[in-house]
This record gives sequence, structure tokens and C-alpha cells, in this order.
Amino acid sequence: MFSTSSIIEKLNKEEGLEYKKLCRLLKLSKKNDKDKLDIALHALEALEIINKNNNNEYFSVKESNHLVAKIRCSSKGYCFAVRDNTKEDIYIRENLLNYAWNGDKVLVRIIKEGVRKRSPEGIVDCILERTNQILLAKVEIIKNEVYGIPIDDRILSKIKLPKEDEKYKYIPDDKNIVKIEIDLFPIGQQEGIGHVIKQLHLNNNEKLDMDFVLSKSNINKIVKLQDPKLASINQQPRLDLTNKNAFMFKSWNAKNSPTLPIFQIEKNKDNSYKLWIHTNSIAERLDLSSKKSIEIFFDSFESFPLLEKWQPYLSDEICNSSRFNVGEANEAISLCIEFDSDNEIINWSFQLTKVKCSFLVESKHLDALLTRKSGSRITSRILKPIKDYIEDLDKIIEISKLFRRKQIDQGKIEIPKPNTNIDSLKELLVHNPGDYSKEYFEPLDKNDIQTYISPLLYLANSIWFRHSNNYGLDSASYIPQELDYINVSEIVKNSELIDSKIELNENGTLTFKQLIELCSDENRKRILHKLLINLLRDNEVKLITNELNIIDSEKFVSPWTLPAFDFTNLINQYNIYHMIINGKRSKNINGNIINIMEKDSWNDVNWGIYNSSILKNMHLLFNQQIIEKVNDYKNKIKQYRLNMINIKQVRKAEKLVGNDYSGLITSVQSYGFFVEIKELFVEGLVHVSTLSNDWYEYRTRQNLLIGRKSKKSYKIGDTISIKIIKVDILKYQIDLELV
Repeated sequence: MFSTSSIIEKLNKEEGLEYKKLCRLLKLSKKNDKDKLDIALHALEALEIINKNNNNEYFSVKESNHLVAKIRCSSKGYCFAVRDNTKEDIYIRENLLNYAWNGDKVLVRIIKEGVRKRSPEGIVDCILERTNQILLAKVEIIKNEVYGIPIDDRILSKIKLPKEDEKYKYIPDDKNIVKIEIDLFPIGQQEGIGHVIKQLHLNNNEKLDMDFVLSKSNINKIVKLQDPKLASINQQPRLDLTNKNAFMFKSWNAKNSPTLPIFQIEKNKDNSYKLWIHTNSIAERLDLSSKKSIEIFFDSFESFPLLEKWQPYLSDEICNSSRFNVGEANEAISLCIEFDSDNEIINWSFQLTKVKCSFLVESKHLDALLTRKSGSRITSRILKPIKDYIEDLDKIIEISKLFRRKQIDQGKIEIPKPNTNIDSLKELLVHNPGDYSKEYFEPLDKNDIQTYISPLLYLANSIWFRHSNNYGLDSASYIPQELDYINVSEIVKNSELIDSKIELNENGTLTFKQLIELCSDENRKRILHKLLINLLRDNEVKLITNELNIIDSEKFVSPWTLPAFDFTNLINQYNIYHMIINGKRSKNINGNIINIMEKDSWNDVNWGIYNSSILKNMHLLFNQQIIEKVNDYKNKIKQYRLNMINIKQVRKAEKLVGNDYSGLITSVQSYGFFVEIKELFVEGLVHVSTLSNDWYEYRTRQNLLIGRKSKKSYKIGDTISIKIIKVDILKYQIDLELV
């Protein structure tokens, strides 16, 4: 089915399209679908978003006063049209939403410019893409009609249901939520229409949590995976490294987890060395040269854990054929980084190789390596199987620590992941070394060996960015935010967290590193970490083209080392593969063929690397529409992970209602304060209405609640005694009261 967005996208790429050609591009053949297209075209013309020329060809109006944005609504009913991180959000009043829902992609027209600190105001003229085709709702009877009331209070519409769906009427004790498929979205005076496709009885029924969370995160189907046309492995000679020791460092245990790279070290007598990073070669196994082959990924751009197993975004056939198994030779796309004796990079090169994984190194091996006594001749039981590899492993660990220190020195910060002791969540909380959505690192942790490969993959991914950028090639990358300094007004309100006197610079700012170092108490430091996480915006994948003037390229990463994890890694690896295979080569002034895959080779190259055919293929992969779809899907997965953690924490608290605990106040608001229960690592709310012994007012500047009579105050960092009084599975909410 087409969307308004797809119509505009097709017209943006052409000077003009006749009706029949537009139908072919949108793959419309049924009369019913063409009738809907006619309505859409008429509406877009009326809004002056598209037009028609004398040849009856449709084209996009270039000077339109409409802005593309996404609707973001709060539970209190405030709605904004959000553009990108660099542009101001636009406030949309509820009566000007035109039935746009939270998450919808829309065209907005500004009707009132912003002044001072007030946002500009706008109106939604056109909904380009709907984010929800399926809603979670409660079935209720209103004036003898059956309606689905969305449990997401950011969606401001009810959906009319057929009379037979009355049997799903919501019963609070049963928590019988339903999944509703939308048949007709609300428009004008027409109510939204849908029908129930499934009922979920959530009360004391944890086996339905996964289905509920996926639906609430707007991941409404686990797609049947298929690959685009498979390509045969390239037969050109590969560097055979199967006789060299190579190691995989792995913490993921669930079935179908993404294949991780393997690492190899070569040491020289002069203390220089080479670090090899071998990635499983997925890109060369897929033909991504057509729109049809790329569209296969549009329902699934990323692999993610389903507690006991992973949901991969690639089929079993491609994953199994490219997987690194211990003792088995397989093809790889590899990066060789050469270091001098001072650990400075002197060269790098990308190559096609054949490799063999010698050993799977787990967290227990890492712990034994890090805690063994220096100079001891006795080898522990855990280290005996790898005694021949210890020297190599020590060196790889040493390099990892070295480059994490360098990354911190460049302004990055480390924030530990939240504590939890819920067994079913373990796979979700294992460090993902391929995730760059956060503007901070997880610290190196001997209990999670994947944290130790993170600095090495960050290095490899930043090297590809520098290499591709110097050659003017497109890439899908993460751009760091300017986080060397942060305005500390929010931190000052919570100055009780910090033991030392805060000294700000003339701009009233403070570095992240200084801020964390000023907080010595572990409980307060944990709260500070939470506060910082809330202040930081997530990174998104960005399309980097040769038109951008990148100055400090060392801080950018173009992920390619985990192609089994997500589409971003896959297309960047695809670019590397084609540069190796199809990149144009020539001789330098000395008559030697220039190796375009080596560091600094671009200084001798003054020609285009790709021919027109390869460039066309790359532009299919590296375009803004695909990057937007990738980010949309990543946001869904982010919500799924958060929601999965939340519901399991609430399930745990559900079994402990009535119990007393000691808790730590982690946040204070006008309506109450949030408390972390130390023993359970869950967080709940003490609502101000339960503080019945006094009238409490919220003091914004000090960020605390204080009683008018008693002067009793509640502030961040206080330890108090509380009781769990109620949980709400649907809202992932835990209610507490003081003991």
C-alpha cells in the first residue's frame, strides 16, 4: 500500500510524472487503490504541495512553505512537530493536528513565528506516513457504540469497532488489552474505524509480555526473513590467514545472536605490531544493486534480542554461511592496523581474507586473565585450555585499554549501565559493541567481555569513516554531539549530589568529566549518571556525503564491523567490499600500483574511485529516505528494549506488593518523587497526594519538596523507607508510599 510520503518521494526524483507511470512506480493495479491515489493527488494539489503541468505530468512544488516533521505528543496532551536536532520544534495545538498521531510523519505549515523562548506554532496540513497500523487499546461501550480507547495516552483518538467486538470489553481485574487493526484513520468528521485482531489477558500472565511490549513499541510483526538475491563469493585471491590464531570475544548466549568479529595480533621484534580485525563477510554474499532488493529490508533493519533468542534481520541462510565457527575456515573482510612501538598508528589496510577462529574467549577467561598474579607459573583451571594464547590475548586486552583511555582523553565519557538482577533480562543488558546511539561509553567490565572489544571496533569504525571521507565516498555514520561542556543549571539544582564546591567557567559550564569527578559517593554518582543520561540526546545515523566539509574526522564513526547486527553496518561493509573489488586503480610516479585500501593512499589519487554503474548502486543505498527509515526502526527497537526492561521490573514488584524496603530518592518533581529500591533495582513513584501529614510545595530552584508546617523536605540522594502499594502493568508504573 502506498503512503502520501511515497507519492511525494517519487515526484521529488522526477521533473514530471504522468499518471500511468506514477501508478507503475507505486505498484498500483487495482481500481480501488487507484481511486485512493486520485483522492491523495487531488488533496496534495489543493494544498499546493504538488502540481500538474501542461503535459498532465505531476511534479513536486519546490518552493512549498511546508516543512517535513514528526509529531511528538506528551501524555499531558502537548504536541510538537519535531524536525532534526538542529531546528526548533513547532508547537501544534490539538485542534490543528488534523488527527495526526504521535510518531506520524507530517507536512507542517508555520502560522505563528516563535518569539523569545516560545516555540513557533503550526498546523498539520498533510499526514505523510502513519506510524501506527495496529493499536493496543481497551474496549469500552460509549453511548451504545463499541470503541477502542488507546492505552497510549499520547494518541488522542478513539477507534470505532464492530458490534461483535463488544465481547472484548475491558475488565480491570483481567487486564484484557486488545490489538486493533486500523481499517480507516479518522479524517474530518469521520471517526477512525478498526477491528480487534487479538486479545491479551495480561493479569498474572508473563508469557504475553513479549507480544504486549512489541506491540506497544510499534513492532507489530516478526517478519518472515528473506534475503535479496544472493551473490556468489568472489573468486579473486584472498589473503589466507587460517594458520594464524584468531579469537572471538563473546558474552551473548542466546540463539541467533549476531556474529562478532574475530581478532588477531602479530608482534614484531622492534615492539611494533599489527592488529587484525576480521568481520564476517555478509556484504559480498548479497546483491544490493536494485530497489527491489533493498526494499526487502524495510520491515527489519536491525537484529534484537527476544529474551531467550535473537530476532535477526537477515535470514538463517546468510547468517549461517558467513558465521565464524571455532576451527572452521571462512571468508572475511578484514582491517589490518599497524602500530609502532609507541602505539601510534602508522598504517592500515582493508583486505579480503580467509580466516579461522581459534578460540571463543568468554568473560570467565577474561576475569582469570585480569586477576592472575603477575609472574606466576601456575596456570588456573580456566586458563589451561588457552595457555598457548595468553600472550596474544594479553596484548589485545592491553590495546583495548589503551584506546579507551585515548577516547576518554578526546572528550568521551563513561556511564555504567543500570543495575538489575532479573535473570530474563540478561541478554538485553549485555553490552552491544556495535551500538553508537548513546553519546557515552559503557566502562570496561571484566564480567562482560564484549565491553573490551568496544574500543577496538570504535577504532576500526572511525578508520573507515576517515578512509571513505578522504576518498569522497558516501557513508552512514554517527556524528558526535558537542559534549565537551554542558550547561549545569539542572545540576546546580541538585547540588546536594556534589561534595565539592562547583567552580564554573565564564560561560557557566563544566565538563562532564569534572562533574562526575566532583561526586564521590557511589549512590549519588549513580543518580548523577541517570541525570546525565536524561540530559543527553541519542545519536542518529546520518548520511555523510562528499558535499559536507568534515574537519575533525577522528570523532566520527561509520560502523561496518558488525554486519549481522544492522543494516548500517551492512551497507558500509558493502562499500568497503566494492572499493576493494571495483575501485579504480592506477600507478604512482614510481610506476607502482597504488593500493587504494591503505592509509594515506588518497594523497596520490586524483580520479573517481567508482564508475557510473557502481556510483548509481551506492546512491540507491546511501540516500536520505533509507537513512530516515533506519532511524525510525532503531527508535522502535530502543523503545522495545526500554519497555521490556520496564515490564519485567514491574512484574517483579507485582509479586512484592505490601513489602517494606529502603529506597534512594533519584528524582523530585512537583507531583512527587521517584525512589529506587536498592534490593530490587527498580524505581517507583511516591505521589505527593500520599504525603498526608502536611501540605508539600515544590521549590524549583532547590529541586525539592518541603512541608509548609513541618519543614520536612525530600530531595535527591535522601534514603527513606517505603512500601510498594500498587503496580500498573499497562503503564509500567510502580506506586510507593512512605512507611
